[in-house]
Amino acid sequence: MRMLWRKDWLETRWRFAIGFAVLACMAVAAILGYPQVKKLLPLITDRYPGELGRRIREGADLVRTFRGFVWVQWIRQNCSQMIILFAALLGTAGVTSPSRGGLFTLSLPVSRRRLAGTRAATGLAELAVLAFAPPLVFPLLAPVIGERYAVADSLAHGLCAFAVGTAIFELAFLLSTAFDDRWKPLLVTLGIAAAVGLAEYVTRLPFLGVFHVMIGEDWFRARELPWIGILATGAAAILLHGAAVWNFRRRDF
Repeated sequence: MRMLWRKDWLETRWRFAIGFAVLACMAVAAILGYPQVKKLLPLITDRYPGELGRRIREGADLVRTFRGFVWVQWIRQNCSQMIILFAALLGTAGVTSPSRGGLFTLSLPVSRRRLAGTRAATGLAELAVLAFAPPLVFPLLAPVIGERYAVADSLAHGLCAFAVGTAIFELAFLLSTAFDDRWKPLLVTLGIAAAVGLAEYVTRLPFLGVFHVMIGEDWFRARELPWIGILATGAAAILLHGAAVWNFRRRDF
């Protein structure tokens, strides 16, 4: 069992390391860039009429506080996009591709259920670090620019990102048991995520999609965790994992 954990870590460590470095650097850049954003706020006027002007003013009002800036600039945009990407990348590190040692793995004296479970557990542990660790940069470094950011906010948004990221990971993992190459499951997963996000944006009904949960808007505006959405995405992840294990066990290699 220990050998499986080590093998899975060695096969996914670079995806994880790159994801961690990218998210951490983006968080630091957001913190250091906030003072410049504050200087530009007085330049925003009411010269833009209609819906465009309303959105500009709404965005300006949100970023007047450091907490609002972090949510608008980092959590709602950069963090959510990167978590989706790296959840898909970690999920597509499957065990079936001959080019990645999949046939050797299948020859080991362990059940396919354990192989799939260990690979998924390794990927989800890495995803949890990506979801929770970079947001903690904000309460640690905010005093550098004379601001404060609550640890509770970092943990709450990390939980929301991890909950949705888990479902995306398991979708990619399921697709990786159906294809022998890494690109098809990755592209299909990202395509499905984009379609869901587009449907949510077009309908203007957040509960139809998962990204309202992912960005933790309920926590930001009312300090309430979207437990229904978190539990729903968790249930979806469990079902997807079960389907992945079933498909992996039935395939003839």
